[in-house]
Amino acid sequence: MAEIVPYHDRDGFIWIDGRMVPWRDASIHILTHALHYGSAVFEGERAYGGEIFKLTEHSQRLIDSAEILEFKIEQSVAEIDQACRDVMAANNLVDCYVRPIAWRGSEQMGISAQQTKTHLAIAAWEWGSYFPMEQRLKGIRIGHAKYRRPDPATAPSRAKAAGLYMICTVEKHRAERNGYADALMLDWRGRVAECTGANIFLIKDGVIHTPEADCFLDGITRRTVIDLAKQRGYEVQERAILPEELGSFTECFITGTAAEVTPVSEIGHVKYTPGQISETLLNDYMALVQPKRKAAE
Repeated sequence: MAEIVPYHDRDGFIWIDGRMVPWRDASIHILTHALHYGSAVFEGERAYGGEIFKLTEHSQRLIDSAEILEFKIEQSVAEIDQACRDVMAANNLVDCYVRPIAWRGSEQMGISAQQTKTHLAIAAWEWGSYFPMEQRLKGIRIGHAKYRRPDPATAPSRAKAAGLYMICTVEKHRAERNGYADALMLDWRGRVAECTGANIFLIKDGVIHTPEADCFLDGITRRTVIDLAKQRGYEVQERAILPEELGSFTECFITGTAAEVTPVSEIGHVKYTPGQISETLLNDYMALVQPKRKAAE
């Protein structure tokens, strides 16, 4: 098993509140509000060939997520964009993962947090495919989650908020213990929602079906793949999907910044065979995000 290099003990630089800080010095106080109350929002971004894919959309969503949680990021979208590029340059990165995060600081401790200062940090590091390409083409195995995505009336589901991922970590661990790569989560109504960190698409009779993103994050990769599918002439239906329908589909894949486009071979006892549509959209997405590959084709 490969040695784990902890994220706090690495070389390089992290951008914090407008300045580059040596990686190992990038720390916060133990009484930071976000650590106790989950008052943080973040983004996950990928850079291919030196360019962060849909960077400005990610930066805008970060600001929007903070506003939903009722705190304000002082930097503009353009300033966040540039800071992300600066972090890549400072760390000599070309193909990498970029993680902006904004949070409430340690000025106030308790549920009430109006006096806390908002902080923003951006880190970047080399990170390969979430699922190896060989595994992706065969399709990954997905189990069933016990926790459900919450009713939007009970949680800020349109924000990429740190606290919303607590149940995702629990379900990801449960899935891996049972030999799966991920878990399918239902929503509070019992409808198919998403995986722990990726949106899901299901295919039958040449039509692509995906749950309506009304109680979970409408992923940037999700929207990109829907656009790619429509450019290919595929019909895409965003609708309520019930778990008893899963056996009626022939193909399945998931999407996300980390997962990119990854075919699925199994959800619980239901089997799928990664086919032409899944492979086509996987290739179209990789051609879009990887400039060198796109130019070669």
